[in-house]
Amino acid sequence: MTAFIIANMAPLMFGALVLFLLCGYPVAFALGANGLLFGLLGMELGLFHVELFQALPERVFGIMRNETLLAIPFFTFMGLILERSGMAEDLLDTIGQLFGPIRGGLAYAVIFVGALLAATTGVVAASVISMGLISLPIMLRYGYDPRLATGVIAASGTLAQIIPPSLVLIIMADQLGRSVGDMYQGAMFPGLVLTAMYAGFIALTTIFRPSAAPALPLDARTLRGFKLVQKVLFSLVPPLVLIFLVLGTIFIGVATPTEAGAMGAAGALILAVIRRRLSVDLMKQAMESTAKLSSFVLFILIGSTVFGLVFRAVNGDLWVEHLLTGLPGGVLGFLIVVNILVFVLAFFLDFFELAFIIVPLLGPVAEKLGIDLIWFGVLLAVNMQTSFMHPPFGFALFFLRSVAPKDDYDDKVTRRRIKGIKTTDIYWGAIPFVCIQIIMVGLVIAFPSLVEGGLGSRTKVDVNTIHLEIDAPAYGAPESSDTPSEEGAAEDAPEDPMEALKRQLQEQK
Repeated sequence: MTAFIIANMAPLMFGALVLFLLCGYPVAFALGANGLLFGLLGMELGLFHVELFQALPERVFGIMRNETLLAIPFFTFMGLILERSGMAEDLLDTIGQLFGPIRGGLAYAVIFVGALLAATTGVVAASVISMGLISLPIMLRYGYDPRLATGVIAASGTLAQIIPPSLVLIIMADQLGRSVGDMYQGAMFPGLVLTAMYAGFIALTTIFRPSAAPALPLDARTLRGFKLVQKVLFSLVPPLVLIFLVLGTIFIGVATPTEAGAMGAAGALILAVIRRRLSVDLMKQAMESTAKLSSFVLFILIGSTVFGLVFRAVNGDLWVEHLLTGLPGGVLGFLIVVNILVFVLAFFLDFFELAFIIVPLLGPVAEKLGIDLIWFGVLLAVNMQTSFMHPPFGFALFFLRSVAPKDDYDDKVTRRRIKGIKTTDIYWGAIPFVCIQIIMVGLVIAFPSLVEGGLGSRTKVDVNTIHLEIDAPAYGAPESSDTPSEEGAAEDAPEDPMEALKRQLQEQK
């Protein structure tokens, strides 16, 4: 029995982690407890010594010193302030008026505003809740199919996971050891393509099911002509300025992601002041929520560090590597299996948990297979986006359920009786957009240039071809920038201490 446990410590450890998670134990503590438990077992079986755990304090302090992770509270705080600053309301109202005359106009407006909110806030909850509160009643009022309305709102909100400044891309870059700026540049074009695919689905729906997404009636279009153009321009200026502050400064190399996040948070505060929405209560709520999310991320990262330390000590990384590199089909087979695995795990785990548990195991294998880790990170981010849309556990669906009307109600404008939204409507509405996200995963695999095209020309350095040549000074030679000549070196170099000791002993005899 002991021999079996020693030979299979890695798969037993991974299986125990899955068991912990299925039991509903908090992820951060499941990771840490699992690592400590198998660490003690490994020491008892003689697989490693207690000195292994002496590396833990330094690793925890390394997490605390990681400046990249500072971007998470900055972007979270910015998103929470913007959620309450009135920007989403103005955008949805104005863009809805702009697209109102065409079929599916409100759905196009939700997609467009979802992309803008994603590029400014980077927080899914803020986008879904804002659009659910503002757009959903209007869409139901004017005859939109409930499934289509809920699906497009939930899907547009999840664009915040792939369009920079996404929090998951920050975590992905940190776990893969790559630049956040490069990850943002690589993800930008796939995010825009996914946005266009959502809009294409709405266009097809309006062609084959025109009653599911009617145009706004004439009496609902309150803005026309120059007033509409003026309103559109004034509504678009704040988010575009914030997008430049956050993404523009990163892409042109003026600021790091952490510095850009700080500027974005300051810009959100200024915008809230201009709109007269900033208050003590707003600041308190935003800071409290930011502290909770940041602590959540930090605890999961510490737990994954404990798990990763022990898992590598029992050669778990080699077990995963042999398991995945031995798959049929080479690189393509690896990518297919990995994406199926991530897609299935996304039913039960959110993107933070996937990023901290799965990505550190997959990254080294992908690098050994010659896969660009920036491209691989963006591919996984697109796949993880489905974790917000999976019925029945998708978080975006839960966010929308919390603000969607459950019971029938009388509309104040049309005075019609409108049916409440069933949970099954939200689930069925999400399925077409999950399928679109899966298609996007296939497109990224089939056309790597979707990601690599946004990175421009990068100089690739093969670390195996690097040679370091250092001229070591002679033993006991004085520190000097001048290199002595060969003749002078032979005369001036001091005698070897051992030779001098032997000579003195011989002289004493």
